[in-house]
Amino acid sequence: MLILLPPSETKRDGGGAPRLDVTSLAFPRLAPERRVVVKALRELARDDDESARALKLGPQQSHELARNRSFTTSPTMPAIDRFTGVLFDGLEAHTLTEAERSFAGEHVLIHSALLGPVSALDSVPAYRLSHNSRLPGVSLRSHWAAPVAAQIAAHDGLVLDLRSEGYAALGPRPKRDDSVFVRVVSEGDDGRRRALNHFNKKAKGEFTRAVLQQGAAFDTVDDAIDGARSVGWRLERSSDPGELELVVAAH
Repeated sequence: MLILLPPSETKRDGGGAPRLDVTSLAFPRLAPERRVVVKALRELARDDDESARALKLGPQQSHELARNRSFTTSPTMPAIDRFTGVLFDGLEAHTLTEAERSFAGEHVLIHSALLGPVSALDSVPAYRLSHNSRLPGVSLRSHWAAPVAAQIAAHDGLVLDLRSEGYAALGPRPKRDDSVFVRVVSEGDDGRRRALNHFNKKAKGEFTRAVLQQGAAFDTVDDAIDGARSVGWRLERSSDPGELELVVAAH
């Protein structure tokens, strides 16, 4: 089983591990693609004005420019701890047990625009790059889509894709019965379902946390539906055979 999560724009500073080593990350065959993006971002980081334009940063985000100037030499930490924001607040990685974190390392991938999909426990630096950032000489979607899709497709087992659509485009999930996109929807008292925006991230984080605490890898979509129900979540098939709906109460 693989659970694919999007990253976040915001990241925690610091880290206790050595600097970035792209050969140590999940899917080592992506190392050549990773080196290309790392080099492009390092070159962009030499020009603050161009970086701010390419990364769509305002005056209050100058710390992001400083991060990018040193991301190849700065300390690293596990990806599950590096990323912050609504989804990762819901995940609460710092409160997971060692066994739950180990399970996350085996089954959770966080899809970085800089590094492609990395394991939850892979060591990554603080940096700023989004799926829609403009790098000189590199189209992130064209660069990542085919090689990442091939690596995910090589996984023999269930794929639960909780990524945002922008990150899903950087490496589409395989089109097969045990690979599904999970869409978060709210259900009102009238039974009508609506797509969520801000709260969809929180639900993804909390759902992933529940799966990690359960500690059982699902083999099939039906297993995932039953497993979610056993820990208080409604994961249901939608009208699209390639999608599941994670149903939460309307706010």
